Amino acid sequence: MKAWQFTSVSPTLEHNLRLNTNAPLPDKSSSLPADQILVNVLAISLNPVDYKFPEIPFLGRLITGSPATPCIDFAGRVAATGPNSQKISRVDLEPGQLVYGRLDSPTKFGTLAEYTIAPRAGCVPIPSGVSVIDAACAASVALTAYQCIIPKLRGGEGAREPRVFIDGGSGGCGTFGIQMAKAVGCHVTTSCSGGNVPLCKSLGADDVIDYRSQDVVAELRKMPPFDLVVDNVGEQADLYWVAPSFTNPGAPYVQTGAPAINLGFAWSNLKKSMWPGWLGGGKRPWEFLKLQSKVDDYAQIGKWMQEGKVRAVVDEVFDMDDKGPVKAFEKLRTGRARGKIVVKVAEECE
Repeated sequence: MKAWQFTSVSPTLEHNLRLNTNAPLPDKSSSLPADQILVNVLAISLNPVDYKFPEIPFLGRLITGSPATPCIDFAGRVAATGPNSQKISRVDLEPGQLVYGRLDSPTKFGTLAEYTIAPRAGCVPIPSGVSVIDAACAASVALTAYQCIIPKLRGGEGAREPRVFIDGGSGGCGTFGIQMAKAVGCHVTTSCSGGNVPLCKSLGADDVIDYRSQDVVAELRKMPPFDLVVDNVGEQADLYWVAPSFTNPGAPYVQTGAPAINLGFAWSNLKKSMWPGWLGGGKRPWEFLKLQSKVDDYAQIGKWMQEGKVRAVVDEVFDMDDKGPVKAFEKLRTGRARGKIVVKVAEECE
């Protein structure tokens, strides 16, 4: 099969990406374990974890192995299925059925290939009326947005609509998060660069802060306090520590973004989650989202997409050949994508 692979991440993963036209199928493809799905991949979308994880010194390469294929999101067709234990879903997936989803973590046999093996919890039918490209976009970021927002909402005081601040509204998680929060009746404030303000407003954001020309924290303090903060960026180090000045007591602070995965990142997270408030620790409940693939969550996301309440925002689509994936990773690394970056693995995606 065709698969893009890397054997080194120095100086970057994409610098070492090569197309192997005779790569082996993933291990156990001919004898799938229970609740495992062999997928003929049609399209994939990129996420920062696709390069940040393999580039973790020592640990990243140890886990992914070599040569390794990057990426965890996919949309495609079922090629074969392992036995259905019915612990995850009573519904069987059928060969030829269009599906989308995600792998649990970066692995040696990622999705930037013609075939990948996905866990049943992270492999669900594409709803009718939703394109393969849009489904590929939703695989991880829509699930992240959902789990950052929907289970965390406690409702506003009295009859007031819940107020949500989404830091970073124009990326993959942000574009889905704005729409989902509006779908359940929230007032949404978000931040982005000036050029992306119209995009965020078109998705339903009530207030948009241009972080390049405005002081985000100062603007937030002028507004009524928020009931939930979703941090998709993670670059403004003091945002969590000053959150009590613009949030209601007990408002969750959920972080999904990080500039790098290293010891400093781990230490910062430890302080936020473990250091007692009376010793100078945080005054708001904090968590770095531990994303879990859940069939029921995907079902609600699919329903919203089918109804037109939530849509994918596609920045650019690259081809599988002609260095397309290399260019896709280069663009992803800039952090300036509007929505999702997609690679078409197959020429015909529908």
